[in-house]
Amino acid sequence: MSVRYHNFGGVIGWNLQKVFPSLSAGSYLKLQFATRRKLQQEYIDYFLSTEEPPMPLIVNLETINRCNGNCAFCTANKYAEKRPYKRMEESLFYHIIDQLADWGYKGHLTLYGNNEPWLDTRIVEFHKYCREKLPECFIFMSTNGLLLDIDKVKSVIPYVNQLIINNYCENMKLHDNVKEIYEYAKSHEEEFQDVELLVQMRYAKAVLTNRAGSAPNKKNTTKLIEETCLMPYTDIFIFPDGRMGICCCDNYEVTTMADLNTTPLKEAWNSPEYRKVRQAIRNSRADYPMCKYCDFIDAGLRMDAVSDTLNHRAANHGARQSLLRK
Repeated sequence: MSVRYHNFGGVIGWNLQKVFPSLSAGSYLKLQFATRRKLQQEYIDYFLSTEEPPMPLIVNLETINRCNGNCAFCTANKYAEKRPYKRMEESLFYHIIDQLADWGYKGHLTLYGNNEPWLDTRIVEFHKYCREKLPECFIFMSTNGLLLDIDKVKSVIPYVNQLIINNYCENMKLHDNVKEIYEYAKSHEEEFQDVELLVQMRYAKAVLTNRAGSAPNKKNTTKLIEETCLMPYTDIFIFPDGRMGICCCDNYEVTTMADLNTTPLKEAWNSPEYRKVRQAIRNSRADYPMCKYCDFIDAGLRMDAVSDTLNHRAANHGARQSLLRK
C-alpha cells in the first residue's frame, strides 16, 4: 500500500498548538462540527429507522488498560492513570473474536483503546487470530511507538491493514527508533505493499478534546454540548474485563452498556442501555449525563466508514428501484 508521514500542518500547525492551544483546538472543533453535522444526522436517522440495529462500523477491543506515554491530554498517561490494572483473559478474547466471525463482521477492528497495545506481550498472536477469523475486516493498530523496533513491525504487518505510529514529542523530531523504522520502511517498500504504515508527528502537550470532561489539560463541567455524537451508533468499545463501555472517552471505565462475560455480543449491541443512550443523544449530547460536557469529535476514519455505508445503502436502494421498474 504505502509508507506515509503526516505532521498536521507542519511547523505552522505545530506552533499554533504550542502558542495558541485553546484557539487552535476550538477552531478545529467548530469546523469539524459544522462540516460533519449533516452526515452524522443522516446516519443516526438511518440507524434508528431499522428494526435491527446495523452492525457496528468499528470494534475497539482493549486487551490491557495501561499506557507508557506521558501525553498531557490523556488520563491514561503513566502519570495520571487511575484505573485498576486489568489484562483481558485469553478465553474471553478468543470468544469475542469468534462471535464477531459468527456474526459475519467485516468492518474495522482495532485491539486498542486508551492504552499502548505493545504492553500486551500477546498482541501479535492476537492479531494473527483476528486475521484468520476475520479475513475481510480492516484491522488497524495505533501505537505510540516507544516499544517498537523493526522486528516488531515485521512481526505484526502480515496481520494488519494499517499500522499507525503516533510519534508524541515536544520538539517535532522523530524518536530514534521511529526514525529507524520509517527509514527502513521507505527503503524496503516492497515489504509494505500489503499494509499502510503511517507515521504521525504529534505534539505531546496538545490541547485536543475534553474527553467527556476528563482530559487533564482541558476541563469542562459547565458548557453543555448541543451537538450529537456518532460513537454509540458506530462503535463497540470493549474494556479488558469484558464490559462494553460507551466509548473511548470513558477513560475511567465507569459506564457499562453490556457485559460480554454474560451477554452475547450481538445481543449486547442492542442492549437496553445502548438504546437509552442512542435515543437520548439523537439530537444533542446535553440530555445524557456522560456526554453532556463532552466535545469529542469523530475521527476521519469513522466518518469515512459512515459515508461508505450510506453510499452503499443508496446504491443498493437505487439498484432495487431499477429492478422494480423493469
